[in-house]
Amino acid sequence: MREKPVITIDGPAGAGKSTISRLLAERLSYLYLDTGALYRAVAYHLIQKDYSGNNEELADLCRNIRVELNDRAGRLHVFVNSEDVTMKIRTEEIGLLASRISAIPMVREVLLSVQRDMAAAGGVVAEGRDMGTVVFPDAEIKFFLDATVRERAGRRYRELSERGEKASLRDVESDILIRDRQDRERSVAPLVAAADAVHIDSTDQTISQVVDIMMGVINKTGNAQMRTEKCP
Repeated sequence: MREKPVITIDGPAGAGKSTISRLLAERLSYLYLDTGALYRAVAYHLIQKDYSGNNEELADLCRNIRVELNDRAGRLHVFVNSEDVTMKIRTEEIGLLASRISAIPMVREVLLSVQRDMAAAGGVVAEGRDMGTVVFPDAEIKFFLDATVRERAGRRYRELSERGEKASLRDVESDILIRDRQDRERSVAPLVAAADAVHIDSTDQTISQVVDIMMGVINKTGNAQMRTEKCP
């Protein structure tokens, strides 16, 4: 039995999972596990190696990649073969490739043990696409965070603009729709809410409001033997 619960937050791109998961982890003094960053890290490595899409090539690259997560002063840093790629993996190109390769069994096998090892003792907030359904099906608390496509695209567009990256809102929305389709229709671990997940629509909610809703659910459970409840 874990000393502290594992909390999963799944949902589509742009729903606010990363920001909310990080804040929730801070509120609880838990480790924040950004699983999407792991797949982005592999995608970054493939792009650096001029990956052509060949399965044999992919297998070779997967055999020679080491992905690590390190908590530094409360912030999770992602390393690929000892290179800190934390700030290098947040491009649209890498995000789209990460979505595609996340359905490939050999890629998932490389990263599954990394994720489960970090959460073995509990006290983790893990966010991604299949945390509550595949990676941590026994998680004590599960959330599924969503928002409209327009809202999610707007958030992503503002994020890119603030970083000084050029993008059109139409293109960002198109990328969101492509990623949604890839994530929901893939044959391996598609994006779907766990049967026992608490659904939260963040479209008209502030970040702090969503975190407060989640804290309310967590506080109702009372201990590590937790049972999720639907929000009213």
